[in-house]
Amino acid sequence: MKSEDHQRVEIFLKKWKGSQGNERANYQGFFLELCDALAVERPAPKGSITGDRYCFDKDIKIFNKDGETTNFADFYKEGHFLIEAKQGGNTAKRGTAKRGTKTYDIAMEKAFYQAQSYTPFLPSKPPFLITCDIGSHFEMWMSFSGNYGGYGAREKIDLDQLLDEKVFNRFVAIFNDPQTLNPEKYRARVTREVADTLAKLARWLEKQGHQPQEVANFLMRCIFTMFAEDVKLLKGEVFTKALKERWLVEPKTFKTDIESLWDIMNTGGRFNFDEIPQFNGSFFADATAFDLPKEQLEVLYEAANKDWTEVEPAIFGTLLERALDSKERKSLGAHYTPRSYVERLVRPVVIEPLREEWLLVESEVDRFLTLKEKQQKPTKAQIEKAENEIRGFLDKLQQIRILDPACGSGNFLYVTLDLLKTLEQEVQMRLLDVLGKVTTNLLEEFDPRLAGRKQVNPSQFLGIEINPRAAAIAELVIWIGYLQWHFKRYGSTPPPEPILQDFHNIEFRDAVLDYDGKELDIDIKTGKVKTRWGGKMIKHPVTGEDVPDASDQVPIYRYLNPRSAKWPNADYIVSNPPFIGNARMRDRLGDGYTETLRKVYPDVPDTVDFVMYWWHKAADLVSSKKLKRFGFITTNSISQIRQRSLIDLHFNKNNPVRILFAIPDHPWVDEGASVRIAMTIVELDNPLLKIAQFCELIRELDGETPEDSATDIEFSTKTVGKIFSNLQTGVNISSAIPLRANKGLAFRGMTINGSGFVLTEEKRGKFDSINNNIIKPLWNGKDIAQVRRGVYVIDLHGVDISEAQLKYPQIYQHIYDSVKPERVKCQVPGLREKWWLFERARPDLREAVANIPYFTVTTMTAKHRIFIRIESNCIPDQGLIVFALNDPYYLSILSSQIHVNWTIATGGTLEDRPRYNNSVCFDPFPFPNPTLEQKQKIRELGERLDSHRKRVQTQHPEITITGMYNLLEKLRKGETFTEADKTYNNKALVSTLKQIHDELDNAVFDAYGWQDLKDDSKTKAEIEEIILARLVALNAERAEEERNGIIRWLRPEYQAPNEVTQQVLTEVMETEETVIIPTEQKTFPKQPKDQLAAIRDLLRTNTSEWTVDQIAAQFKNGGKYKNAIAENVERLEWFGILICRETGATKRWQYVEI
Repeated sequence: MKSEDHQRVEIFLKKWKGSQGNERANYQGFFLELCDALAVERPAPKGSITGDRYCFDKDIKIFNKDGETTNFADFYKEGHFLIEAKQGGNTAKRGTAKRGTKTYDIAMEKAFYQAQSYTPFLPSKPPFLITCDIGSHFEMWMSFSGNYGGYGAREKIDLDQLLDEKVFNRFVAIFNDPQTLNPEKYRARVTREVADTLAKLARWLEKQGHQPQEVANFLMRCIFTMFAEDVKLLKGEVFTKALKERWLVEPKTFKTDIESLWDIMNTGGRFNFDEIPQFNGSFFADATAFDLPKEQLEVLYEAANKDWTEVEPAIFGTLLERALDSKERKSLGAHYTPRSYVERLVRPVVIEPLREEWLLVESEVDRFLTLKEKQQKPTKAQIEKAENEIRGFLDKLQQIRILDPACGSGNFLYVTLDLLKTLEQEVQMRLLDVLGKVTTNLLEEFDPRLAGRKQVNPSQFLGIEINPRAAAIAELVIWIGYLQWHFKRYGSTPPPEPILQDFHNIEFRDAVLDYDGKELDIDIKTGKVKTRWGGKMIKHPVTGEDVPDASDQVPIYRYLNPRSAKWPNADYIVSNPPFIGNARMRDRLGDGYTETLRKVYPDVPDTVDFVMYWWHKAADLVSSKKLKRFGFITTNSISQIRQRSLIDLHFNKNNPVRILFAIPDHPWVDEGASVRIAMTIVELDNPLLKIAQFCELIRELDGETPEDSATDIEFSTKTVGKIFSNLQTGVNISSAIPLRANKGLAFRGMTINGSGFVLTEEKRGKFDSINNNIIKPLWNGKDIAQVRRGVYVIDLHGVDISEAQLKYPQIYQHIYDSVKPERVKCQVPGLREKWWLFERARPDLREAVANIPYFTVTTMTAKHRIFIRIESNCIPDQGLIVFALNDPYYLSILSSQIHVNWTIATGGTLEDRPRYNNSVCFDPFPFPNPTLEQKQKIRELGERLDSHRKRVQTQHPEITITGMYNLLEKLRKGETFTEADKTYNNKALVSTLKQIHDELDNAVFDAYGWQDLKDDSKTKAEIEEIILARLVALNAERAEEERNGIIRWLRPEYQAPNEVTQQVLTEVMETEETVIIPTEQKTFPKQPKDQLAAIRDLLRTNTSEWTVDQIAAQFKNGGKYKNAIAENVERLEWFGILICRETGATKRWQYVEI
């Protein structure tokens, strides 16, 4: 802070300090002069800049059925702050109210809730909410969680504190660059530096031959010692001073001395001339250390000089685990999950329901303290009631148990602890307010060293982890986070001894499978241990190709008395279980484990990924009312049919669960790599509370650090009635059922399993022509999306091995050398015994395409959903979906906007690419019932589409289908073509491609009778939603027809050659839009707090406007409680949960999603 800064602030304070009067008259002058004192830019006059991003009296537009209502925020800067101003006085006649009175406190409290209620209607939630008593002080709340989550605890800053350099710089940053105040970013940088330093020492210790677990334990003791020193639990820099003055001078003394220090830290006592408190816990029970040379002691000294008070436990555990793992050390700092991503799950699972309850408690406290007419201050009895209400909630916070059954290095548990401690502090501050005590009495009132004084502590945070090193790190992370909070709250006052308590809250074990032991699985015929291939490849001596190494064998185990693992009792679960796909479970976990797990959980389909076993166990606990709510990170494939069948199982139980929050696609980090995940939060279904939160990713950028990337991510959050098992909202597409009309026409391509089957053009030419009938063109996704590879495949379907050897000796010799070595190592007997055949030859597919010249294909996973026709003598591989439909009419229907929208909604995604699953994308899809003229027009458009693309690729082989559709996407978005784009378009003729697709879409709309959807007045999203709703309704209509014997076969000559095809000639009628069903009536509660909750939930379920009479009508006995309802809606409005609009004498209230 420069001298001129100091002078400007003094001038400002001289004018405004202690001022009183009317805030409406004074606030703009006050804030303009505050800008001058801080030397920051003044706001522009309102209306002079589009959007008014920095102004006084910011318009807050609230939309309702009659249009919109405009409120005004006193002072606003987008992405920075929102300020509501009041001005107290020294007498009751001046300003808002007399400072220090109950009326004054109420006015300042109201200012905060008013400001908070405005935030949902702003372009983005500002990181700072500030209320200001002009001339007295600021009250500030901070949140860097983006549009998601609430604000932290209140902080009071007196006006004259602007003379303090730190406070001055903080206010300058709030105006100029608030992200510099984001604690996550600063602490992450410090933590990365610490982890880098520790990795150097870990690397050296491993080179000396020390065991990884011993290295980990040693470094964790060092870490906690350095942390304890920086928070003054160890006085006089005992560790750093010893490093500098003794151990760096005489390195041989280090091992003996540090072991002595750690022994004393375990029991308490004196080390040299310093008194050491008793730490105890599990860290110092073993004080073993290593001899370190001077060079490594210098590394430790470098680490000791870091600021350990600023280490961010949310990422420290992950980075430390990598620093201690030689395989993962290369990814240290490159990718990790930033704290804000973890918060995005923890807040709605744990914090939001508790904050909702806390708001009801606050309302009850407010009711207790309401002054009657002529009453000057609350009575002792009123204060006692309010105190008991707050202490009851504090007790609840201090008994809640959180479980992470795959806790890793503890980041989810730590973030939950940190957020719970924030809420606990807010509650404690409110209690002090009620008791009339100043905030400096926090230690006096809540000193944890005194008997009976409880607080949120590590024993409430439970974890299960199968990696012993990660489990130990998790315990370290939780204790560091807890002690950081202790010293932030109580200053230099130490916690009670022993400082570390061994709560056994982190369990080292398997979270899903329990067993008494395991033993090697012995083959009863040979007496040898059963083994499986370990995954190592070698070069074949004849072909030179990579083949499995027969010597690389891993033993298979049998598990004794296997059973479902039990989890400790908890109120909430948050977790990120391991990402192991269904197809990789045997390789990663072993055959014995995988088979045992599936037997232990018979209700879980074998098709699900490993993470879904956690999801299943948690859902069972919710159904049995042993758990309130859980939230999991899973791969985003959870929305695919093979996963969601398990979700549907829990949706349809006697005590069903529901998804109350979902993000179907979100960036994440797994084992140091960037992946795509989904977040799902689940609770017991409540038929009277049919609302959920659905978040869609709308923007993300890659920043220099994970924290920068987290800042540049943006979501669209909306309140919906229901989230379905496919993680979609609105139309329940999961209700669509397969139609017989489509049966037997869509298949997944063939699974070959053996690289020796595949031939290049050159290899194919080396075989005699007699082999041509079993060497066929092979197509996969690259052949469709990119340039045709021109490869072939040996197809011996229907040929036994002796016939193959006699009739095709060249082919037999080739596959004997190149295929058999791979296949004989397979665990599946059929693959091993019939090694010359494809793994899945799809005889049903072969039969379906046997008598047609062409079939239609699409890639299973792709950015663009494209359908093409290929000759039926080709072999489609497993990455393709095949439709036994030759008619170009069907190519058009499948390529239409209507079908593509359906596939995106039903098929799920793989990472960020739509996936086509024929069982949900094709089998339930209702085709139109066109006239003959409409069908012919659509057929001709299909022929034009097919011939146009093939002609372009014939003339310009470098043009790819992906390239065409990438450019088509730019053309549809109206983006300007680059010169390269124009050159490509001249060859690809993408404008012509667009014209064909547009005509095709219009013709298909006509065939469905949905011409109204061609109206430009509707948005793309609205049209897509209507299409899905109508397709679901049409599917139900067709299913009803089929139950009555009327089936609209797509290929009747193949599907039903012996049946008489029946057709319905009536047009498909447009279905009416769903009508919102009013909330079911129930009895209005008698207790005030329950009344508040009932009204809140009612209005949250239906976010239209409500009068008191309308609310009363929703309850069986609501009429006689109208006065209580009126009082409660005003109380909810006070706390910013409802907003009120008056039209004449009528008041209407609307719920605000804060």
